Amino acid sequence: MPAQLLNPVDLAALATTLPNWQLVAGKLHRDLVFADFVEAFAFMTKVALIAEAMEHHPEWSNGWNRVSIDLVTHDMGGLSNLDVQLAQRIDGLTR
Repeated sequence: MPAQLLNPVDLAALATTLPNWQLVAGKLHRDLVFADFVEAFAFMTKVALIAEAMEHHPEWSNGWNRVSIDLVTHDMGGLSNLDVQLAQRIDGLTR
């Protein structure tokens, strides 16, 4: 499915559809904490493989046992269905 910007109804529904994520500065944002660096890095590796397959990559950072993720579709200038799909796939890894 091609990328499509989220409409106002979709944006309003994000709090319900993605309860673990926050809308911060026009991006979907999530902070995660793991037991240690290895667990955090393993998680990032899994996300990297998903993101590469989707050809949609996160902005993120890692500090020891923490991973901070921001999602936005830069070339469209906002949040798209790809951001929601990637957030849902990331959430699936945390269950």
